[in-house]
Amino acid sequence: MSVIEVSGLKKSFGNLEVLRGIDLTVETGERIAIIGGSGCGKSVFLRCLELLEIPNAGKIFIDGEELTAPNVDIDKIRRKLGMVWQKFNLFTHMNVMENLTVAPIKLLGMTKDEAHEKAMALLAQVGLTSKAEAYPEFLSGGQQQRIAICRSLMMNPKVILFDEPTSALDPTMVGEVLAVIRMLAKQDLTMIIVTHEMNFAREVATRILFFADGEIYEQGTPKEIFDAPKREKTVAFIHKQKYFSYEILERDFDLPKMQGGIQMFAEKYGLNARKTNRIQLCCEELIYDMIDKTCEGENVVHITLDVTYAEVDTGVDIKFFCAGKAYNPLNKDFDELDEENLGAMILHNLSKNYSYEYSNGVNKINFTLA
Repeated sequence: MSVIEVSGLKKSFGNLEVLRGIDLTVETGERIAIIGGSGCGKSVFLRCLELLEIPNAGKIFIDGEELTAPNVDIDKIRRKLGMVWQKFNLFTHMNVMENLTVAPIKLLGMTKDEAHEKAMALLAQVGLTSKAEAYPEFLSGGQQQRIAICRSLMMNPKVILFDEPTSALDPTMVGEVLAVIRMLAKQDLTMIIVTHEMNFAREVATRILFFADGEIYEQGTPKEIFDAPKREKTVAFIHKQKYFSYEILERDFDLPKMQGGIQMFAEKYGLNARKTNRIQLCCEELIYDMIDKTCEGENVVHITLDVTYAEVDTGVDIKFFCAGKAYNPLNKDFDELDEENLGAMILHNLSKNYSYEYSNGVNKINFTLA
């Protein structure tokens, strides 16, 4: 049974279009993790689900009721959603017990004793019964966030929304908050979690949404998204890929400038000297070999070089596009080493997963450094 339905959700801030038409159905018991780069609309989407940001278009249904309908009782529907913020947002003038019980007493009609009993039970689950009378200023960030989770659970929500719940925490406190969320996951609570903790998302979520370009760019199970992403931007994000590109438009191009660009790229992302030298050597040999064999002595050439570095596995892929005659530099006999095939021999020895294609007058070469 669906507990949240979103259709055609759009949100802009002035001329900046952040959400460009989100469609999503959340089933009861699902644990959805939303991942993506900064500024891709993850947190804005959560805020729209509670109408803390008013969408420019689209409809939102919570437990069958349309939150975006005219004259709807927004506060009543909001009570079905629990929200855990990055910055905790506890009432600083109230102690822990008061933070937990004020809303259920006023809004749900709980008696003080009922609210107190429920609060103590939740505090026991997160290991903080001894902090019932403490004020937020005397709690660590991790303890405050655990209290914030308990406060959300006090309202018996249909869905709990987590907006990067560990981003404001010291690294030593992240584990204690993630442990609480893992515990909730075992209770089959419905959750939507915006997070940058990839290992946590893989472990806890039943579905991963990757946000990019103002939309749900790709979605699937944790295994599908983290082990076999299909779309280019998902692959780049999951593998933390970095790019260096260089275009060559004449035979007498500035080799030191290109090699300097590769050096700066390598230093920026921590590639070791051995790998950097291999990139430079392969690119130089490939470029000169292709110019000699495909351009027939012409001074004007059109070559594009793309170097991709994956931080996750430190792999380096090189893509090379060269307009001109068809020529595969590794389609040679390497039994004998001579001046003619020296460059190709270097490429052959330093590369793996090599592929070549010729289409529409362009040579396309792709290989991974060994």
